[in-house]
Amino acid sequence: MRALVATGYGDPDQLTLAELPVPTPGLGQVLVRIAAAAVNPTDLRVLTGGFRDLLDLEFPYTPGNEFAGTVVETGPGVTRYRAGDEVFGMALPRQLRAVADPGRPSLSTGALADHAVFEADTPAIGHRPSALPPDLAASLPIAGGTTLALTAAAKVRPGESVLVVGATGPVGLTLVPVLAAAGAEITATARTAEGADLLRGLGAHHVVGHGAYPSGVDVVLNLALLPDALPDAARALRPGGRLLSIVFPPPRPEQLGRDDVDLGFVMHTGDERTGAEAVAEAALAGALTTPIARRYPLDDAVAALVDHARGRPLGKIVVTV
Repeated sequence: MRALVATGYGDPDQLTLAELPVPTPGLGQVLVRIAAAAVNPTDLRVLTGGFRDLLDLEFPYTPGNEFAGTVVETGPGVTRYRAGDEVFGMALPRQLRAVADPGRPSLSTGALADHAVFEADTPAIGHRPSALPPDLAASLPIAGGTTLALTAAAKVRPGESVLVVGATGPVGLTLVPVLAAAGAEITATARTAEGADLLRGLGAHHVVGHGAYPSGVDVVLNLALLPDALPDAARALRPGGRLLSIVFPPPRPEQLGRDDVDLGFVMHTGDERTGAEAVAEAALAGALTTPIARRYPLDDAVAALVDHARGRPLGKIVVTV
């Protein structure tokens, strides 16, 4: 089978498309023929060594977290799926087990390939409804699930003011319409006029540049800044305001530059409330959608990751197989 392969740490242009044996599903696993896989910031951060303080990759390594495809074989003990089932979801490549959910980890051989093996017993993977096309299904698990997790944690009430930092990434573009539907007063950050126009169209009331934050907001949702860059965003909060971050590592209270903030960290692992079937239900109800910026065939998967790293796409980049 074809698979995107890294032979060492480095920028995405060092990746190659290689021929590898089709993996065999073991106990509790399924083999899936991939139809679409989405590119994520985590893919790039892992490849460039961003998690080396937590784990050392063994090479060759195939990236890819989000996917949609068809079950072609089930391993022993699998009762939830059978050959021919359409599935989608998210699963970290096996070598990233150290940062996966320790209880029911969703792991795979890497989704940027013709085929991949996945753990079957996880809510991070589920049946794909026929009304949800494969490319959209592959684009939704992380952005959609993170949006569900963030909104549940933030508990934004109608009329509350919310600053979304990093709003032109896939999570932000999925989150802003949900906040608008909840009646929030939204200020979102953008780097370009095109991004600002897109955010306004999705429901943002105000769009500002990074660092040009308002003051006195009720909630800050950080989708982009590492902890040492959070003090400016924290200063935008009213006393006692809420700041929630999705950026790893989790921020510590002393990194905010003030001690009156209700600080939280949201790490989406695809549990029953935010996993594949919850995302599918919300998407079919019209409550979740993620823009797809560009599509690439698997033969051009290297270009897809280079584009993601350098092109700042407004939406997901999806690789079709």
